[in-house]
Amino acid sequence: MRNSIFILLGSSLFLFACLKKEIAVPKHDPGDVITASVNIGSDYKWQIYYNLETNSVVGQNVKTAWDLAFENGTSGNHILLNGSKLMFAYNTGNTNFAAVTDTNGFTPNSKCDYHTGDLTKTAIGNWVGTNHVYIIDRGYNELGIHQGFRKIQFLNVDATKYQVKFAQLNGTNEVTLDINKNDDYNYSFLSFTTSNTLLIEPKKDNWDIVFTQYTYTFMNPYHPYLVSGCLLNSNNTKAITDSITTFANISNASIPNYTFSDDINEIGYRWKEFDGTNYTVNINRNFLIHSKEGYYYKIHFIDFYNDSGEKGYPKFEYQKL
Repeated sequence: MRNSIFILLGSSLFLFACLKKEIAVPKHDPGDVITASVNIGSDYKWQIYYNLETNSVVGQNVKTAWDLAFENGTSGNHILLNGSKLMFAYNTGNTNFAAVTDTNGFTPNSKCDYHTGDLTKTAIGNWVGTNHVYIIDRGYNELGIHQGFRKIQFLNVDATKYQVKFAQLNGTNEVTLDINKNDDYNYSFLSFTTSNTLLIEPKKDNWDIVFTQYTYTFMNPYHPYLVSGCLLNSNNTKAITDSITTFANISNASIPNYTFSDDINEIGYRWKEFDGTNYTVNINRNFLIHSKEGYYYKIHFIDFYNDSGEKGYPKFEYQKL
């Protein structure tokens, strides 16, 4: 019996030693309630990246600056559309790049990315090794002007880069391009306007949320639609909605009661409502954010207008718990 106890104790100690330790969050006092606002424009032209820890805008770009986003990381191979422009993609199933010259079949078969950021539900889907030609609807700019179509063939991906070929549907302006991966960022970006790659998002460890238009897919009936709101950084950032507890009463002690989601649209657009003329903000729709550093924040929105009455100026309060 004594030997059995020693064996059991030794096994337990070995198992404990092998368990991965949790990352400790530094002790800190709750922060002050901070009031902040950003300007995405009355036409929702801008994408604004925000760092909660530093209470600062850390990046911004016009939403038409890019078309496709390519997942970084050595094993990354997912490709996203620019949802802020209501973009769609159609897999023609054809491997002959020159043979695709029109949008036949596009309307009934085109898809958009799903609004949660689920990489298994992208419009382009699992393209690796297929060599299929896709037709891309570039969506609309902030004035509602359609940006046209392109055809693209995703040729290859490895640990360091993608290779793609794209052109106008009639074959003009054909470009074959390497898109290098950079693991400091979530994605590398391609613009059909410049036929080149560019940096859009800040480094993935430098931001928490982005204020932007994005495509929300309403169901029953299926209806993709542009909305404006707040999305999470997909890099280890989570959130949860609480419309029951008041903002003032949400504290660090509340955290064990929540199950956080990694859907990038958990905050989304539903903190405001449109009555056909004006927006009203639901200040009782609160959110908790679990940042990549391991900190928790509570946040709610208090306005969507600036002092001159122009829409497109989300104003919010937040506090580190």
